[in-house]
Amino acid sequence: MGMSVGNAAGRGSRRRRGRRHAPMSEINVTPFVDVMLVLLIIFMVAAPLLTVGVPIDLPETSANALNSDNEPITVSINAEGQVYIQETEVGVDEVVPRLEAIAETGYEERIYVRGDRDADYGTVMQVMARISAAGFNNMGLVSLQEQAN
Repeated sequence: MGMSVGNAAGRGSRRRRGRRHAPMSEINVTPFVDVMLVLLIIFMVAAPLLTVGVPIDLPETSANALNSDNEPITVSINAEGQVYIQETEVGVDEVVPRLEAIAETGYEERIYVRGDRDADYGTVMQVMARISAAGFNNMGLVSLQEQAN
């Protein structure tokens, strides 16, 4: 019995004196991996929502007019569905070849699309889709500023 008491006291004192906690030299990357996986999932879900079918630059109704050295090309669609480039009437199939011939700066030429309030939405979208598919990147819709009543 005396022996067991002495051994218990000796074992306990050896642990306290002999071993101290050594500093941990490893980095725990588990929280980092968890955060990265969550961000990956968020970006995978959000990325398809950021794409748009037809890239257009819509002006706000309260925006001021843009000052530029060269005049943009204007494509207009009236209420009857007739398409005009500047003041010349063209067919829907002729829009892209005419734009390519007129564009001074190539596919970076600024093009404004003006659609009449009563024009067919399908015709306006068809013209815009053809212009975009041809490679013209700088396209915008023209609107009138709201009048304060």
